[in-house]
Amino acid sequence: MNDAEGKILKIYDKSKPDVETLFDSSNWNHLAWCLAVALFGIVVWLCIALVNAENQRNALMTNKCDDHVFKGTIDRQCLLTVRSRDHWWEHLWYGVTHISPERPAKPGR
Repeated sequence: MNDAEGKILKIYDKSKPDVETLFDSSNWNHLAWCLAVALFGIVVWLCIALVNAENQRNALMTNKCDDHVFKGTIDRQCLLTVRSRDHWWEHLWYGVTHISPERPAKPGR
């Protein structure tokens, strides 16, 4: 090896990866991704619960689950299977945009 090759190898010597720390890993990245996935799962679970609750609330408000045998009562089996709107996202949108309950109109106004 001559002097010119030695200089070139010395220049590129610093660009070699450090073999001793090449395979070290940090758990912070894993922790962040696990936390992000867990929070995403909780958000999905809460959205499913909101859709189910809004479906039942809308069915009760529109009297879709009245019991035909016992007047004035609610058919609880109907509440489990009723579809009060066409799509699930309509329930989600209504539940997200209407945070407080609707107030009944006062008579005379």
